[in-house]
Amino acid sequence: MSLIDLKQVSRIYGEGATEVRALDCVDLTIEQGEIVALLGPSGSGKTTLLNVIAALDQPNDGEYSFEGDKVPRDNVESMTEFRRENIGYIFQFFNLLGDLTAIENITLVQELSGNRDLEFAEKLLKDVGLEGLENRFPSQMSGGQRQRVAIARSLAKRPKMILGDELTGNLDTKTSKQVMESLIDTCRENKMTTLFVTHDASLTQYASRVIRLDSGKIVSDEQGGLSSISGKAKTLVKDVKKGAQSIAEDGVNMVKSVTSKASEIFR
Repeated sequence: MSLIDLKQVSRIYGEGATEVRALDCVDLTIEQGEIVALLGPSGSGKTTLLNVIAALDQPNDGEYSFEGDKVPRDNVESMTEFRRENIGYIFQFFNLLGDLTAIENITLVQELSGNRDLEFAEKLLKDVGLEGLENRFPSQMSGGQRQRVAIARSLAKRPKMILGDELTGNLDTKTSKQVMESLIDTCRENKMTTLFVTHDASLTQYASRVIRLDSGKIVSDEQGGLSSISGKAKTLVKDVKKGAQSIAEDGVNMVKSVTSKASEIFR
């Protein structure tokens, strides 16, 4: 069973001459454990698609199922409950509470979900490379550190899916790399499906799948950098095994040859 299944989903804003089709009959299936990058120019529908999946926005047409069940779309309370139970969201501007420490920002999310787990919260900060900074306030941290706290916070309630909207948009290249590596490593360790929006094509190296949107439509859907790396790694392992087998066979043949010659000499 797929985690996400969208069928002919459309999101339309305005009417008549002012009508904008932010999403236009989108079909999309995402499997458990996938790491998906949404790429496209401004206004292509990336953020709208992310918001529909997060139940922050309601499609006008089509069907949206999560683990086989239809996602609520007309009841605000039901949509909120769906998000609380299933979705972790990472924002571009961190959205940390300034009067709470790093660890408190994380445990607050757990408390709101009714499951405070300090040990897991501390582990998450360690996983994103912030061990020892648990009691620092956001104002005492760099942009990259704050975004890594935001990543840990999004994972705090053990959601089934992590969504990120331009999460490296305000970071320099080096910090973006560190943040993305923290996100992907932590999500893979916790076996969480990840979907992130970006305008930066270089970040597709962190995705197993890359979906490009334009004018509200999916225009391409292909493997990302992680899949390519995985494929190369598998090929390398096969080559190493073949090489090892060949060396072993050569060694056996050499021993047989030496033994045969020795027998002839001492016959």
